[in-house]
Amino acid sequence: EGADIIAVDICRQIDTVPYPMATPDDLAETVKQVEALDRRIVAVEADVRDHDALQAAVDRGVAELGRLDIVVANAGIASHGSAEEMSLQTWQDMIDVNLTGVWLTAKVAIPHLKAAGGGSIIITSSAAGLQAYANVSHYVAAKHGVVGLMRTLALELGPHNIRVNSIHPTQVDTPMIMNEPTYRLFMPDAENPTREDFAPVSQAMHALPTPWMDPVDISNAVLFLASDEARYITGVTLPVDAGAVIK
Repeated sequence: EGADIIAVDICRQIDTVPYPMATPDDLAETVKQVEALDRRIVAVEADVRDHDALQAAVDRGVAELGRLDIVVANAGIASHGSAEEMSLQTWQDMIDVNLTGVWLTAKVAIPHLKAAGGGSIIITSSAAGLQAYANVSHYVAAKHGVVGLMRTLALELGPHNIRVNSIHPTQVDTPMIMNEPTYRLFMPDAENPTREDFAPVSQAMHALPTPWMDPVDISNAVLFLASDEARYITGVTLPVDAGAVIK
């Protein structure tokens, strides 16, 4: 839709994450796809838990591209386990990435948004940011936490014409969801659960007749909240969830 991009990803594995995370090749593919649309992109391998690396990435991107108008705090991980049995490291990694990483993303971006005269921050939360799910207490806590952060930032930044909202997806067809540990979370009694086995279980969580969404469904919501069509929308929790939170 005409934007130039600053793209940040850790591009390595976090030990407590039970599925393959993105690689440098994935980031390179993102660069290729953006440039194929005749847009510019500054891509940096950086961890959202690392303030200085994130600051350097955003500063470099703004220096090369000229300004910052839109921030999408989308970096996140998933893992599973009961609150009683979860390791300390599993809890800490989740909070550090999915909550503190969102705050740091906003923190390093806010001065540039102010300098541009306003903008939009869109935070990826989850249906688990609006309701509870068993065996993901750390994820639910982080995704609820970013709602409080979003609302506070909306108040703090409103006078600077900066809008802040959160998006709350249900299952999305990405490797973060489509993996055996997730299937086992929803189907603990299945011997070798598959994507096909998971579909009706996931479907049952939704009001609309779909087991999961495509990534573009979330991207379209991000695009709306970033656009002038949403110019007076701030402090909003927007479910993009096939009706999961009303079931």
